[in-house]
Amino acid sequence: MNTKTTVISESELAQQFAFCDKISAYWRDENRTPAAYVETYGCQQNEADSEKLRGYLTQCGYAIVQEAEGADVVVMNTCAIREHAEQRVFGNLGALTHTKKRHPAQKIFLCGCMAGQQKVSERIRKSYPYVDGVFSTHHLWQFPEILWNVLSRKKRQFYVEDEPGSISEGIPQVRDNTLKAWVSIMYGCNNFCTYCIVPYVRGRERSRKKEDILAECRELIAKGYKDITLLGQNVNSYGKDLDENVDFSDLLAEIAAIEGDFLIRFMTSHPRDAGKKLFDTMAANPKIAKQLHLPFQSGSSRVLKAMNRHYDREKYLESVRYAKSVMPDLVLTSDVIVGFPGETEEEFEQTISLIQQVRYDSLFTFIFSPRNGTPAAAMDDPTPKEEKSRRFDRLCAVQNAISEQIHQEYVGKTFRCLVDGCDKGFLTARTEGGRLVRFEGNAELIGSFQYLTVTGSTTWSLTGTLSDKE
Repeated sequence: MNTKTTVISESELAQQFAFCDKISAYWRDENRTPAAYVETYGCQQNEADSEKLRGYLTQCGYAIVQEAEGADVVVMNTCAIREHAEQRVFGNLGALTHTKKRHPAQKIFLCGCMAGQQKVSERIRKSYPYVDGVFSTHHLWQFPEILWNVLSRKKRQFYVEDEPGSISEGIPQVRDNTLKAWVSIMYGCNNFCTYCIVPYVRGRERSRKKEDILAECRELIAKGYKDITLLGQNVNSYGKDLDENVDFSDLLAEIAAIEGDFLIRFMTSHPRDAGKKLFDTMAANPKIAKQLHLPFQSGSSRVLKAMNRHYDREKYLESVRYAKSVMPDLVLTSDVIVGFPGETEEEFEQTISLIQQVRYDSLFTFIFSPRNGTPAAAMDDPTPKEEKSRRFDRLCAVQNAISEQIHQEYVGKTFRCLVDGCDKGFLTARTEGGRLVRFEGNAELIGSFQYLTVTGSTTWSLTGTLSDKE
C-alpha cells in the first residue's frame, strides 16, 4: 500500500477543468444537452464523493437525471464494506446491459471503494465488457480526464493503480439538499480493524487544512444551510498528520464560532480517540448537536481485541458515562457486528448486556461479512449462519424495545427541530439529536427551526404538533 499523501495542485486541477471544457465542446457540436445519472451505495463519504462527481458532470455540460434509462453517462459509486453491497452492485451493473442495448452510445463507469479492489477491476475487465471505465477513490479527481478518454478514444479506461491518497481542493459539488450538507474533513483510515476493507481501498488518514474546511462551512452557512455533518472514517484523528497544532475538538469549536443559526454533526467517531476534550467541547457549544455515533462493535473485550479495536469494554463504558454526565440529553447511536469469527454465545450475551446497560437510541446492526484481503476473512469461523441469524434477530428485538421505550419518554416534551421535508401528507423534522418527527403544517416552514411538542411515538419515529414556544 502506498501511504504517501499527495496534494493535488491548482495546475493539476486546472487540467481537469480543461477536460471539462473539451467535453462541453464535444456536446455542443452534437447540438444537445447530454444527461448523466449517478447512483450511490454505502456511507455518507460516498454520498459526498457523488456530489463531486455530479459537480464535474455539470461542469462538463451534463444535466443530472434520476434514472439510468436514456442517460448518456451512468456512474455507479460503490461500497465494499459488506458482501451484500457488492452483490447488489454487480446485479444492478448486469441490469445496465439492457439500457446500453437500447442506448448503445451510453457510457458506464464504476467507481468508489469496490473499484479499489483488484479482484473487482479484473472481474469488470473479463465479465462486463460494456463497462467503459473503472476508477478508484484515489482517482476521483481525474474523472473529467477519464470521461474524455472514453469519449475521444472509444477505449475502456482503468484507473485503479495503488496511488497515494490525495487531497483535492476546488472540485465543484452539486449537493442533493439545500438544508443539509456533508463536509469531508479527512479521508482514509489508519486503524486496520481486522474485519474492515476501508484502509485498503481509501488509503491512510489525511486531513484537509483547517482553513479550507472553515471556508467551506462559512460558504454553506452563508447560503442558508442549517445542518452540517463533518465526515471522516475516524473524525477524532483529524489533524494528527498536519503540521499545525489542531485537533478535532479545536476544529469543532472554530466552526461553532461562525455566525449563523445552524447545527454541526459528525460521523464517525472511534472510541479509542473519543475523549473528555471532545465531550466537553460538545457540551459547551449549543451549535454542536448533542448526538454522538460511537461504534462499539462488540461487548466482549476478547472479541474487541481480535477486531483490533484498541479499547476494551470498560474503556468504552467509561467514555459513555462521561459523555452522558456532561450531556444528559445526549442521543447515542452505534454500530454492532454479530457473529464475528469465534464469537461464543457468552460473548454475544456480553454484547446484549452492554446494549441494555448503555440504552442506545438506535443501532446499525450487521452480521459479520468476510472481506477478502482482511485478517478476519482468514480466521476460523465455526458458528453456523443460522445461529448468527438467531443472535442477530435477538439483538434487534432487544434494541427495538429500548428504542421504543426511549421514544415514549419524548411524549409531552417540546424540542427545537429543523423542518426538512414532506412525507405522506405530513411535514418532517429532526430534533437536535436526529430523531424524526412528523407533524401537520404549512410547507413554507421547510427550512426553518420550529418548536414541536411530541404527541406520539413508535420504535423509529415521533409525531408532534407545532408549539407556541419561541
